[in-house]
Amino acid sequence: MDKKIIKLFLRFAIAIGFLSAVADRLGMFWSKEAFVWGNWESFLNYTKVINPWLPDSLISIAGITATAAEIIFAVFLIIGFKTELFAKLSGFLLLMFGLSMTFSTGIKGALDFSVFTASAAAFALSLMKDKYLELDSLFQKIEK
Repeated sequence: MDKKIIKLFLRFAIAIGFLSAVADRLGMFWSKEAFVWGNWESFLNYTKVINPWLPDSLISIAGITATAAEIIFAVFLIIGFKTELFAKLSGFLLLMFGLSMTFSTGIKGALDFSVFTASAAAFALSLMKDKYLELDSLFQKIEK
């Protein structure tokens, strides 16, 4: 398989994974049977479970921050803006999520939801320098 297609697949797979999780916590797009959280309150309750050290007053801020990061990272990965940077940031976000899951509820959930696999995929994407269907390639042409 061509490296360009693999890079495109990684960009879209990571981005769509983020957007699917955001849609779930907002109760959008998926059927009720497919929801993990299904609403913002359930998502915040889970945020508290995997961040037991975080004061209750900061749980909402943590949830909003994670959700905003997932939306921003997803959009930038889809359009190919600063792909290496946002892939690396995605890798760290997913790694932090996986470690939080592991230390609070055990490793099984992080493994079952392939959080570490997604993190590794994002880090691998961050190392792929060739541009393909990315906004970054337009900026490279303008700079030359």
